[in-house]
Amino acid sequence: MTIYSTIADWRTYATARGNSAPADATDTLATQALQRASDYIRTRYVLPLVLSGTADNVIEATHIAAGYELTTPGFWSKTFTPAQQKVLTGVGNIRWSVSGNATMEKGYNGQVPVSPAIDALFGGTSNSGLFLGVIG
Repeated sequence: MTIYSTIADWRTYATARGNSAPADATDTLATQALQRASDYIRTRYVLPLVLSGTADNVIEATHIAAGYELTTPGFWSKTFTPAQQKVLTGVGNIRWSVSGNATMEKGYNGQVPVSPAIDALFGGTSNSGLFLGVIG
């Protein structure tokens, strides 16, 4: 099983940002969150973009993803339909409209949670899932 960081490195990263949750978590819970985060980063970014698991952006993205997983186990494995991505477009008689990737993206990329902070680490992606950036 591939894990893109260590508990100690994740705890240091989070603590430097004022988040003590990883440091307060048991090693078991922290390891589980880090594993699920690595699974998400591997399938959404590392494999499709052919990245090294030791790249700084992969490790940082794993730390960000692990924070979500520690708070809400299974966060990155939630599946939803593209039509569930909506924005509020009217207040009177409340109206929601399908938006963004929900109307353009095909396949699995339109059916998994995303993080703008994580996407930014990889130079962003287009609605079609095509990579549009440089990885350093």
